[in-house]
Amino acid sequence: MSADNQQGNTLFPIFVKLHQLDVLVVGAGNVGLEKLSALLKNSPEANITVVADWVMPETRDYLQDFPQVTLIERKYEPTDLHNRDLVVCATDNQGLHREIQEQARAQKILINVADTPDLCDFYLGSIVRKGDLKIAISTNGKSPTLAKRMRQYFEAEIPKDIQGLLNNLHEFRNQLRGDFQHKLETLNALTEQMVQRGKK
Repeated sequence: MSADNQQGNTLFPIFVKLHQLDVLVVGAGNVGLEKLSALLKNSPEANITVVADWVMPETRDYLQDFPQVTLIERKYEPTDLHNRDLVVCATDNQGLHREIQEQARAQKILINVADTPDLCDFYLGSIVRKGDLKIAISTNGKSPTLAKRMRQYFEAEIPKDIQGLLNNLHEFRNQLRGDFQHKLETLNALTEQMVQRGKK
C-alpha cells in the first residue's frame, strides 16, 4: 500500500437500507433525539427499537410520526442486543456505553457511540439530500461543525431542480442500447457535458 493511501480519511462510505435491518438506539434524551432524527430523516421507514429508562417529551412527540419504531421504557439489558444489526448509544452514561460496546463487539454488531469516536465502528455523517440525490460528508470524526458547514454549502449550491435531471438521466439510461461498456461511455460523456456547461 502506498503512503498516499495510508493518509487522510480511510472510512468507507456506504448507503444502508435501514428498513431491512434491525437497529437498536439506547437513550431517548437530547442526544437520543438527535440520533433518531438523523436516522429517520434519511430513512423514514427504518426499523428501530429505542430502549430508555427516561424519555424526553420531545422525543416521544417526534416518534409519533414513525409507528414502526418500538419504544421500550426501561433500563438497557444485554438481551436487547439479540438479533440486532446496528446499535447506537445515546445516553450520558459513558460506563454503560463501554459495556454495550464490549457486548456488541463480542457479537459482531456494529456500534455508534455518541461523542466517543474511539468506541465507534461507524459514524453518522452530515447528509445533503435533494430528491434522490444524497451526499454523505465525513471529517473522520474530527470536526462535525465543518461537516455541517459543508452540508449547508452543498445544499445552497445544488440546483433545486436536480430531481428533474436525475429523472431524465434515468429515463435516458433505460432507453440506451448496447452493452454495459457502451452505456457507461455514453452516460459519462453526457454528464461531462452537463458539468462543463454548469461551469460556464
